[in-house]
Amino acid sequence: MSLKKTLFAMSLSVLISTGAWASADSAISAAEAANQAAKAVGYEWRDTGKMIKKAKELAKKGKTAEAIKLAKKAEEQGKDALAQYKSESSRYASMMK
Repeated sequence: MSLKKTLFAMSLSVLISTGAWASADSAISAAEAANQAAKAVGYEWRDTGKMIKKAKELAKKGKTAEAIKLAKKAEEQGKDALAQYKSESSRYASMMK
């Protein structure tokens, strides 16, 4: 393989892996934000933080697709926890009338 082709292949590889890391990083950030919102109202679910931690470990190991999948699942849990809080608050408020 010529030097130009080798350098091009290496550059492409770096760009792809950097883009993949950014995707995992943004997915993890979204999961953390959703979990923080649930935590702020006292409704953080038990395993969400563990899932985020595991997603970070997977991303560091280069297992980007797995990290993104787990981070998205954690984000959904954070959103569901917040929805649960709102539902329970509404239900409680209606019982108090």
